[in-house]
Amino acid sequence: MLIDLRSDTVTKPGEGMLKAIQAAKVGDDVFSEDETVNQLQSYAANLFGKEAALFCPSGTMTNQIAIKVHTQPGDELLCDVNSHIYNYEGGGISFNSGVQAKLLKGVEGKLNAELVEENINGNFDWLTKTSLVCLENTVNRAGGSIYELNEIKPIAELCKIKKLKLHLDGARLFNALIETGDTAKDIGNSFDSISICLSKGLGAPVGSLLIGDADFIQQARRIRKVFGGGMRQAGFIAAAGLYALENNVKRLKEDHKKAKELEAVLKSCNYVKDVLNVYTNIVIFNLRPEMYSGSEFEARLAKSNIKIAAFGKNTIRMVTHLDYTDQMHEMVIKVLQGLN
Repeated sequence: MLIDLRSDTVTKPGEGMLKAIQAAKVGDDVFSEDETVNQLQSYAANLFGKEAALFCPSGTMTNQIAIKVHTQPGDELLCDVNSHIYNYEGGGISFNSGVQAKLLKGVEGKLNAELVEENINGNFDWLTKTSLVCLENTVNRAGGSIYELNEIKPIAELCKIKKLKLHLDGARLFNALIETGDTAKDIGNSFDSISICLSKGLGAPVGSLLIGDADFIQQARRIRKVFGGGMRQAGFIAAAGLYALENNVKRLKEDHKKAKELEAVLKSCNYVKDVLNVYTNIVIFNLRPEMYSGSEFEARLAKSNIKIAAFGKNTIRMVTHLDYTDQMHEMVIKVLQGLN
């Protein structure tokens, strides 16, 4: 039995999702004629109380499109130093949009209004124009930390006052919402644009959505084409995404429960230096360097058919997901405890 905890992107479609894929009604999405893509986009837009949405191959593309639409070359965006858009999108901020990032150090990857306000540049010819603020929810590198709505609202209000756009990298947004009890519409009211991934905890094989008002999405659609993201009979993969949104949100709680149990086990292991607070489905911990390096620990678990991700020299990440069964969970706990 192979147990893969490297990411929640490793899931495979289940029986219900495969049936939805097989039954999808398709057309040419470049002509806006794919019925299932249109249905998915409409569903997502309505869910967040927005006017429109755009289906794209990846979350990197949806984030990069949003940055491109919201900014002009030479502008500056504000984001946390842990942000996915800065660390894991291939330098796309500068490569695609000619924009620089000012990195802020929030708490557990999260910004607040005071920190944002003190980093907005003044209106001087010799300073870059601050035009965009990007938040991430949940924060991958901070162990899946969550923004509460009352943390988001002051930032949203500040952005409106300062005439800045506010984008959300919501790759694992539903993991946050299932914990906070906030609604998608609450989030939609706070942001100019929202990116959500369908291929992580929701279990679809591919795809992300960019959500916003109609004019923004019209511009985004053109940028998607420029980026090479125009798809034809994309309804087959859109059907999987629609199934995921309709069926796989509530069950995210199960992943969070398993992650918290892993946190408790790891805190009792003598080879673990510390564990980041676990909020959702991401478990990040640091090893005692005198006992294991990240690569050594990764190799050790591989002997038990457990795949994990070395997240640094002595740092490990595990991510729970819908294909990680109770039987697998019991095995992982047994192996981790056996290494003491």
